[in-house]
Amino acid sequence: MRSRTRVFVAILRDRNLLRIQLAYGGFSMSEYATWMAMLVYAYNRGGATAAGVVALIQLVPAGLAALFAAFSGDRFRRDRVLFLGYVIQAAGMAVTTAAISLGAAIGLVYAAAAFVATAITLTRPAQSSLLPNITETPEDLTAANVVSGTIENAGIFVGPFIAGVVLSYSGPAEVFAICTGVMIVAALLVARLKVDPASVTPLARMEAGDVLHETLGGFRALRYEPRARTLVLLLAAESVVVAGLEILFVAAAIDLLGMGQGGGGFLVSAAGLGGVVGAIGSVVLVGRRRLTPPLAVGATVMGAPIVVLGLASSALVAPVLAFISGSGRSVTEVSGRTLLQRTTPDEVLSRVFGVLEGIAMLALAGGSVLASALAAGLGIGWALVVIGAFVPVVVLVIWRAVSKIDREAEAPDFEWLALIRRIPIFAPLPAPAIERLMLHVAELEVPADTVLIREGETGDRFYVIVEGEAVVTRGLEHVVDRGPGDYMGEIALLRDVPRTASVTAKTPLRLLALDRDPFLEAVTGHPQTRELAESVVDERMAR
Repeated sequence: MRSRTRVFVAILRDRNLLRIQLAYGGFSMSEYATWMAMLVYAYNRGGATAAGVVALIQLVPAGLAALFAAFSGDRFRRDRVLFLGYVIQAAGMAVTTAAISLGAAIGLVYAAAAFVATAITLTRPAQSSLLPNITETPEDLTAANVVSGTIENAGIFVGPFIAGVVLSYSGPAEVFAICTGVMIVAALLVARLKVDPASVTPLARMEAGDVLHETLGGFRALRYEPRARTLVLLLAAESVVVAGLEILFVAAAIDLLGMGQGGGGFLVSAAGLGGVVGAIGSVVLVGRRRLTPPLAVGATVMGAPIVVLGLASSALVAPVLAFISGSGRSVTEVSGRTLLQRTTPDEVLSRVFGVLEGIAMLALAGGSVLASALAAGLGIGWALVVIGAFVPVVVLVIWRAVSKIDREAEAPDFEWLALIRRIPIFAPLPAPAIERLMLHVAELEVPADTVLIREGETGDRFYVIVEGEAVVTRGLEHVVDRGPGDYMGEIALLRDVPRTASVTAKTPLRLLALDRDPFLEAVTGHPQTRELAESVVDERMAR
């Protein structure tokens, strides 16, 4: 409890961080709430076809913009990019509110909604690049990322839920009006950040040609990585279903289940909550040699409840079925992304994941169109059946290729993984994070009497003892002996202080070593991991 409180105190004591996080909370809620409101607006005027069209109109420009918005913080002053993004979003939401309220032409409403969706792509890259520049210590940066991650996860189901409540009593215009006010407040919050201009201005300004080169680099990497292409195809299929379900949940809630125009928001919210729960449970996948079985199970769990909903519609069980489907989606995504990490060369992994995000955005657009076409041609019930069966069928079709990838993929060393998982700091990490961490773990052997860590020096590595014994001293005083399974070096990395003690090999040592950046990356953004890390540091510094 003390550690959890400390994370939030780190935000409260820094006015810049507090303002940024409050603004981000409003942004996250507004993003998902306005998306649901626009789908309902379109569905009420043209059914599933219109909902699919408006999704396409919003997603295609947003997807293209996202490829380049990710580099905005490398071209311009980062606090201004964040502020400008919120101002543009507020303006777009205000125009959308007015257009809907005044009964403007539907094309104008759609254009305003597309403008909002495109502006939204500025926020996450700007915030990600800004936070490291305005935090003074790794502790503050970690706390900021923990809170941002919590807000992001909450937005997945809180935003649609709020939209569902508002839509049940009023309409889409009111949702956009509320979110307009929220985004105005967000812009005002970040407008008053007190920062050193030099700290938030990129040192080496990235030019437009460099942005294009980096973006296309991911596509070039996929050209020579057939296994990565197969997995990207599978994950894109999942995005098709996610977008299709958002359309069909709105349609089913209004015309099939009798839940009213707010029901779609409640169903999307339930699926989002299931996704969070499924992601937490996916930790059991860490280190599994074969990931195709859970991938297949996840695909089935994702699709089967939707098929059931299409064949036997019931407003009472629909949220439960949506929740189950969301949990299966998380298992499928975790399995697929973990396989992608295992099989893609590390030097191109970031670019491949960047391409995946862009393709996923386009797949969302395709899924919206597909769902609307199916609903118009087959009816809502059968459209749910087809969309529910989509990912399981894709998995079945490419099963041979995926299972071959699974057999060839290199799982983390079992001994190393067991040691890392027993360390309290890393135990709560989700599956993709721990797998990613293992890519950076290196084995190191040092002879007896070697000074591994010297008191007062700058910390650059975290160590875990596989074999042998080491002596920890502070000044000339013996502190403790360390043996297999023990770990060292975390205090200097987490607190950004010089080494607090010396560690000398008592016998020859076999170690696992993890450099500073991947260590902090693993701890940053995961609340339970941060809490346990702080507890360990407090305990050791008290000795």
